[in-house]
Amino acid sequence: MPEARTIAVLGAGSWGTALAAALARNGHDVRLWGRDPDRLQAMAGARENTRYLPGIPLADNIRCEADFERCVDAGEALLLAVPTAAMHDTLQRLAALGTRAPLAWSCKGLEPGTGRFMHELIEQALPGTQYALVSGPTFAAEVARGLPAAVTVAARDLASATWAAQWIHGETLRAYPSGDVLGVELGGALKNVLAIAAGISDGLGFGVNARAALITRGLAELMRLGESLGAQRDTLMGLAGLGDLVLTCTDDQSRNRRFGLCLADGLSREAALARIGQAVEGVNTAAEAQRLAVRHGVEMPIVHQVHAIIHEGRAPRDAVHALLARTLKAESS
Repeated sequence: MPEARTIAVLGAGSWGTALAAALARNGHDVRLWGRDPDRLQAMAGARENTRYLPGIPLADNIRCEADFERCVDAGEALLLAVPTAAMHDTLQRLAALGTRAPLAWSCKGLEPGTGRFMHELIEQALPGTQYALVSGPTFAAEVARGLPAAVTVAARDLASATWAAQWIHGETLRAYPSGDVLGVELGGALKNVLAIAAGISDGLGFGVNARAALITRGLAELMRLGESLGAQRDTLMGLAGLGDLVLTCTDDQSRNRRFGLCLADGLSREAALARIGQAVEGVNTAAEAQRLAVRHGVEMPIVHQVHAIIHEGRAPRDAVHALLARTLKAESS
């Protein structure tokens, strides 16, 4: 195991808290910051994240820190676990502090309104910073409990990915370095949109045959877009692509899948988001993925229909009919 260090985790939601737990198990001294000081104080007092991960105690080497600057200054390295919509502002705050610490991030999505990847935001706000992305088929509660899991850690090249992988890699969480940042980002973002589709299908009672078809054809859409953007095929067939896609499409721990179930139940987008009560990354990503598909001339009918349901008010059953009514074509096309 690499030498222990102090790591500042920015974002005290379910995934930030789970990653803090994984880092703490590896012997690191963790500072955990969240945007709500009252909730963070309650976490510190209860020694658990009672809202998002109830019943899972915080390790002694996790310290809740409500002051952003103090938390960042304490970290020899940073791990950003904020939603994609908060990444821009978080990076601007880090830039204002002049931080030079290496950082990793774990959100899965595209910037709302621009469609930019998170590595593009980092390179703009913190030029020259060493960075890495942590992604893969993981649910926060299982990682927090120390159940076995595996993730991909991607950076500009394999050598650069190794330093961050060493923080994460432990007895119950295996980390695989990768040099394909774009592929890992794309897999993590698109699987959320496809998980919404799977939730809608299951919520409408279409069965496991339909779910298997959605996963398989959704993977084909991911591969087509990945090829257009320059992602590596092996990445999209690995943990951060196919692995994460299967996980989020098949288990109700996935917020995106549960959001799809809510839509199938007749709830509006706003009501479904309120029921979930946490960020549902696939909602914004559906719009940005639709724009990417149009811009690059990539056919993505499932993404198109999910976008139409969420952002144009199309009825879920009408969207399914549109998918099934498409012209006959070869599976490989």
